[in-house]
Amino acid sequence: MRHIISVLLENEAGALSRVSGLFSARGFNIESLTVAQTNDPGLSRMTIVSLGSDRVIEQIVKQLNKLIDVVKVIDLTDQDHVERELMLVKVCVNKKDELEVKQLVDIFSCKIVDVSDRTYTIEIAGKTRKLNAFLNALDFAIVMEVSRTGVTGISRGRTVI
Repeated sequence: MRHIISVLLENEAGALSRVSGLFSARGFNIESLTVAQTNDPGLSRMTIVSLGSDRVIEQIVKQLNKLIDVVKVIDLTDQDHVERELMLVKVCVNKKDELEVKQLVDIFSCKIVDVSDRTYTIEIAGKTRKLNAFLNALDFAIVMEVSRTGVTGISRGRTVI
């Protein structure tokens, strides 16, 4: 099962390495990882997406809580949350493809953020499955490059980490 784990940790050198090292030492893959400073410059928030059974993820959460840099850990999967991912897609367009690409941009509520002679760079944000559906709808032959941020998430309502 896919789990989204949110980690609040001290914003110090090596903290990211210690958290990701915990996963690799136990043979678990990180599907996506995002990390950035919070509104408190001394803290960072890390969002980790990993696949595993509830039991395995429970063990990971317990191990994360033991790390000295970690302030708090929460498995967002277990609660009401909002998650988003950002993707930039560079496509090669000619006159034949231009209309179809613009229609897909409208259908998926994307933005064309850069236009050059024969390329468009498209920005799309949403749940991972929306981004995957957009990629699948594009003609694979015109996709030149894809860059994804990975998932970030936050609890809904008044619940905070």
